[in-house]
Amino acid sequence: MKDKLSRRNFLKTSGAAAGAAFAFNIVPSSVFGADAPSNKLNIAGIGIGGMGFGNLNGCAGENIVALCDVDSGGHTAGARKKFPKAKVFKDFRVMFDKMDKDIDAVIVATPDHTHAVITMEAMRRGKHVYCQKPLTHTVFESRKIAEAAKTFGVVTQMGNQGHSSNNTRKLKEWLEDGAIGDVKQVYGWTDRPVGGQVYSDFAVKARSKDTPPIPDTLNWDLWLGPVAHRPYHPDYVPTKWRAWQDFGTGPLGDMGCHILDPSFWALDLGAPESVQATTSHWEKDVMNETFPRASIVRFKFPARGKRPPVKLTWSDGRLLPPVPEFFESGRKFTRSGALLIGEKGGIMHGSHGAGGMRIVPEVQHREYKKPAEKYPRVGTWHVKDWLRACKGGRACCSPFEYGAALTEMALLGMCAIRMPNKLLKWDTKALKFTNNEKANELLHIDYRKGWKL
Repeated sequence: MKDKLSRRNFLKTSGAAAGAAFAFNIVPSSVFGADAPSNKLNIAGIGIGGMGFGNLNGCAGENIVALCDVDSGGHTAGARKKFPKAKVFKDFRVMFDKMDKDIDAVIVATPDHTHAVITMEAMRRGKHVYCQKPLTHTVFESRKIAEAAKTFGVVTQMGNQGHSSNNTRKLKEWLEDGAIGDVKQVYGWTDRPVGGQVYSDFAVKARSKDTPPIPDTLNWDLWLGPVAHRPYHPDYVPTKWRAWQDFGTGPLGDMGCHILDPSFWALDLGAPESVQATTSHWEKDVMNETFPRASIVRFKFPARGKRPPVKLTWSDGRLLPPVPEFFESGRKFTRSGALLIGEKGGIMHGSHGAGGMRIVPEVQHREYKKPAEKYPRVGTWHVKDWLRACKGGRACCSPFEYGAALTEMALLGMCAIRMPNKLLKWDTKALKFTNNEKANELLHIDYRKGWKL
């Protein structure tokens, strides 16, 4: 027991130290050996289908000690088969009560509406946390999770995988080097929710009045978590919840944390001063339930020091930006990506961390002398970056302090989508819209009895 507690204390204290600064190696894994038993983390997965299973596979070499999912159906079978020694639970609270001393870190990959309550409880119990994007479901939750991460001193990482990429760092270096001059306009876009996404059909659908039986494998009450009760329907689970406002955050929450991440970080955008949206929704019974098939969201960011104000325009549902004059003949927009427009050209990249990044027009890219590396490369997969930090290595690249701010921007856009054709002015210090009380009601929800943040 003494050895076990000593190991846990080491992981906790060294992990907290790792969160202090990106550049330091507090206790490199070579001190104990990367594969030494004393240097392995005991990890619990909460939400073990889809991305959760993928994240657990990224923890090869660690001890997967617990698996938790409200549904024991076929889509979670892969994790149970891959990690047969792990104890299995449906309620994360029961898991923590029974295994608190045996868990060092958790991976949260549940639907968006339960991210915050699970993450908060894990941090409250001193667990390091890797949580999928978007970090939370409401703006209020984002603030509280960011504050809690500082308070509890655990190692945190949001699952915006592209933030670990070299190109994300190159973008910041190129901009600071003046590759395209001052940037005043950014466009980000995605073809979701269409393009084969499982939630595309629900953008034109109201809530069903049917009440089919709940599958034997599913604990529906636990799946609902903190949100208002509604009858079970297969329109929501296991993978269709992103379309519904009570559970998901639509294409902007789904993909904005990937596509807008490089610009948000490289330009130090911070909080917008206003946001407004137009959407394809027109039926009231539908627009109060689901996210639209297509939307355009316009953010305005104030000047940051010597940097000028920035207008950022997001579009989804295959709505693309206007073609700039400096595009060469034949150049096309990718299915998902971003375009930063500067005083002397632009930089365009794909999804997930500036993939396929080029200066446009192409002649400028070929002639541009790339600057020396300034920002440390992560050099490993996003989950591995978190594991390294948990063991006292260099701090995570996307801790909750950053992830919450990026998520908050996306969620403010989500508020605008739910109130189309309204200019919403945002006071980030007061945490409210200054000109629309109805919009302020979207910043958080009343949790169901028995649930807390």
